[in-house]
Amino acid sequence: MRTSNHRQGIIAAATWECRSDAVRLCLAFLLLLSAVCAKAQEIPVRNRFNPGEEVQYELYFKWGLLMSRAGHATLSVRDTEYESKPSCHYRLLFRTTGIFEKVYKMRDTIDCHFTPDMLLLRSEKRANENGYYLIDDLRFSYEQKKVLAHSHRYTPTRTKIDTMLVAEDAYLFDMLGATMYLRSLDWDKMTSGDSFPFQVAIGRDRVNISFRYTGQQIVERGETLKYRTRHFYIDIYDDVFTQSKEAAEIWIGDDENHIPVKIRAKLKIGAAEVYYKSSEGLRYPLTSRVEIRRR
Repeated sequence: MRTSNHRQGIIAAATWECRSDAVRLCLAFLLLLSAVCAKAQEIPVRNRFNPGEEVQYELYFKWGLLMSRAGHATLSVRDTEYESKPSCHYRLLFRTTGIFEKVYKMRDTIDCHFTPDMLLLRSEKRANENGYYLIDDLRFSYEQKKVLAHSHRYTPTRTKIDTMLVAEDAYLFDMLGATMYLRSLDWDKMTSGDSFPFQVAIGRDRVNISFRYTGQQIVERGETLKYRTRHFYIDIYDDVFTQSKEAAEIWIGDDENHIPVKIRAKLKIGAAEVYYKSSEGLRYPLTSRVEIRRR
């Protein structure tokens, strides 16, 4: 009984850390300059996916030898309309599972709308965290070399934040849009140590983040599965993490889909790990996956 209570105490403390929007960047997978800023902000990633792509992930909390399943996430892409114009709808659905579901229930949704050329227009994050409801609504616009994000955070009863965030000569995304930026990077033009800085709009803050490429790695899942990947460190300059440099890391499948295979974020208590589970509607074969036959 004492061991069970101690374990639930650890998990309760860890889930409390998840109240930070910066941590959600990594959970959800978690995690982006030319004469005209609108063109600079466009993400050349349409060739990476088909409308109808859907990818499933499992989230785990790790503390010492403890490795508990913490949640399930779905990433999907659809063609739709936004304000009566064609758009690309990118969605994240997240829910807690297992012991976390009993200790601190979470239901989060992030909806992003991009132009057909992948210019971010709007992001709406709706969070239900143990009965606490919160909405983060970001609306993006573009003026010369500036990216503007109207940030409106509110509960069902009151407005908590209503402000304008401005980034000059820099990429500015929401948390989910940053993953599209990562998928767009051209590995053939990269060498180990290359860094890709950007900013993420969170509440009234612009959080500085950078993807840092380290090269090819193998990710193992059990005894019969391996994935060929490209590895990136994520430097996140936010005090929710134990360290800014290498606060998180991400492994992207080394094939034409460029989908995340594994994400690991160091938290103040333990770490969050996200693993690829399954997918459908991918544009290309998942050749990064290698199945090992047992003899």
